[in-house]
Amino acid sequence: MPTASPDTIRVLGAREHNLRNISIEIPKNKITVFTGVSGSGKSSIVFDTIALESQRQLYATFPAFLLNFLPRYERPHAEAIENLTAPVIIDQKAVGGGPRSTVGTMTDIYALIRALFARFGTPSGGLVHEYSFNTPQGMCTECDGLGMTVAADPDKLVDKSKSLNEGAILLPGYNAGGGSWQMYGSSGRFDPDKKLRDYTDAEWHELLHGSGGKVELAFDKGTWKANYEGLADKFTRSQLKRDTSALSEKTRRQIQKFLTEGVCPACHGARLNPKALATKINGRNIAEWTALQITDLVEVLGQVTDPAAQALADTTRVALGRVADIGLGYLSLDRATSTLSGGEGQRLKMIKHLGSTLVGMTYIFDEPSVGLHPRDVGRLNRMLEALRDKGNTVLVVEHDPDVIQIADHIVDVGPRAGAHGGDVVFTGSFAELRDADTLTGQGLRRTFRVKQQFRTATGELTIADADAHNLKNVTVTIPTGILTAITGVAGSGKSSLIRDEFMARYPESVFVDQSAIAASSRSTPATYLGLMDPIRKLFAKATGEPAGLFSFNSDGACQECEGRGVIITEIAYMDPVTTHCESCDGRRFSDKVLALTLRGRSIADVLEMAAEDAVEFFPKKALNAKLRTMNEVGLNYLSLGQAMSTLSGGERQRIKLATQLQNTGSVYVLDEPTTGLHMSDVDTLLALMDGLVERGNTVVVIEHNLDVVAHADWVIDLGPDGGKDGGEIVFTGTPSALLAHPGSLTGEYLRRYRNGGATVPA
Repeated sequence: MPTASPDTIRVLGAREHNLRNISIEIPKNKITVFTGVSGSGKSSIVFDTIALESQRQLYATFPAFLLNFLPRYERPHAEAIENLTAPVIIDQKAVGGGPRSTVGTMTDIYALIRALFARFGTPSGGLVHEYSFNTPQGMCTECDGLGMTVAADPDKLVDKSKSLNEGAILLPGYNAGGGSWQMYGSSGRFDPDKKLRDYTDAEWHELLHGSGGKVELAFDKGTWKANYEGLADKFTRSQLKRDTSALSEKTRRQIQKFLTEGVCPACHGARLNPKALATKINGRNIAEWTALQITDLVEVLGQVTDPAAQALADTTRVALGRVADIGLGYLSLDRATSTLSGGEGQRLKMIKHLGSTLVGMTYIFDEPSVGLHPRDVGRLNRMLEALRDKGNTVLVVEHDPDVIQIADHIVDVGPRAGAHGGDVVFTGSFAELRDADTLTGQGLRRTFRVKQQFRTATGELTIADADAHNLKNVTVTIPTGILTAITGVAGSGKSSLIRDEFMARYPESVFVDQSAIAASSRSTPATYLGLMDPIRKLFAKATGEPAGLFSFNSDGACQECEGRGVIITEIAYMDPVTTHCESCDGRRFSDKVLALTLRGRSIADVLEMAAEDAVEFFPKKALNAKLRTMNEVGLNYLSLGQAMSTLSGGERQRIKLATQLQNTGSVYVLDEPTTGLHMSDVDTLLALMDGLVERGNTVVVIEHNLDVVAHADWVIDLGPDGGKDGGEIVFTGTPSALLAHPGSLTGEYLRRYRNGGATVPA
């Protein structure tokens, strides 16, 4: 490749993950969209090569002291990466921030509102921190500023139909006669044969909250006298009032079963103390302001007439307007960030940068259209164009044709996924891509059809009087035995209807959502799907060796790299360096283990197999069934031993779906399963859902993707808009009937898509 122009970012010989020594030039101060099937290598170019090297070089300019507090990145596998600029990476990772993080704190808008109340509220405390639920001066003392209280639930701690001798205490470790049980059963305060439902109020209080006196506990090695403590108080002290961060997920789930969570009785969820809540502006306190829908709060700020407060009020309105402009005006500032979807979180991350006056930056987005109704994609596009027009480079990994359409330059990666991808198969304009012989080009050219023949429902599941969040006491029935799509703009009430209301009424349904996969750094598809134990047993049976030997986490691991396949060298103040393990040639196992085979294949050979090959190699029914699920969800190209950390977002979503396909539930609920999927991958997903229905299951899918909506047998559309303007059933019926519905935004964009193949004008 000739010398790169300073007006382009140059990548030479990139080999990260499945990239095949690719070289490309990306124009600066333009919007470049990277397309291709899930797992083709898009993210390997954009995030694991360009973004990572940009961050690594930027951090290298910081003093050594600061480097101790920053993540360290290894240099990407590439010959050269040139002409980089400072990166701003806006991905789909969970917003996090803990229970104290809200939309207001994340966007820094709450700080502006606190300043308004401190300076212009009546009566005013005068200090900004007196209106913060994260400081002792402002927080509610009952809930410590969380707005919620968590307490032991007596009805969950015990079974009132039993006596102590019959095992009335349900907490683990309190079996009758045991040490913990003796605190109550041997205390002499209760008749151990008396049913708890027959306890007097005094006995009930003594059991749960009593204190004082000693109880002699008998153990194998002698006796010990302990201070008596009521069951609920002891559980609260030992399990709730402690640092639970070190507890395992399993232990946390066990504890959760005995708790009840409710709105704080002191502050009623406002998080603040009475002094902070006493301050008002135009008749409302700060909690009432933050509980308003953002579009309504903009109007409230417009009613601030004090000339001294005008500048601060206007600044706050502008900040709120940015949130509304990006399609999140239905949120409230007191909304906990932990409840946001991946798409909502990513769009909120953008807010901070929209008001920035920095130029010459590289903004990097990971599928920013995730979770967006087609109506809102136009808003997203305008924001991306505004960033470019200010003098920035914008790199976007995307599948949505409407976002691809606004690109100044497109890089299509493929031709397929995994080992069959990793090449740049096209560069050019949108018009040129439509004519290209790639999977993306074919997808852009294909004819959009709305289903005309529909399956007949076998029954119905009723959701009556649903009022969660913004739902307006709606009643609707979901047909059984067919494919139903739940549609509507963001914030219309789709998740409230299905996640909160439907799942509460039909908890036996199989629910596949977008929550992150909890997996260790050594997790692979084989371990995640539960394949490794049966595979190790087969090797043990064939070789006569213990099954544990065939794990790279135990004695069978290569001693040089400890089963990683690579050796990571870390030196203070320097980037980590990962090198290929020469001892095992990157195969993770010791020579002894690699010499042991099953039908001519070592355990390392098996882990290197693609799922499509493993199906043929393992005919055993149980193993074969699990492997087939990988193929059914379109992950046939993945190797069994590939690190889960290297999977793309779409791949992780589908492998999670694969685990659920092993269940026998008759109702499947899928939450935006097209997240991260290429147009050709959507066809695979549709075939999968059809297969589930044809086997007698009911499939309910929450979706924005119009191909999925058009393929459904039945549609339930919520709206008409988001937040307080949503929460109603706008339409129920077939997709073809939805086309003719005048009041549905989904119907409007379905018509646009049918007529032109794109919903946003070029």
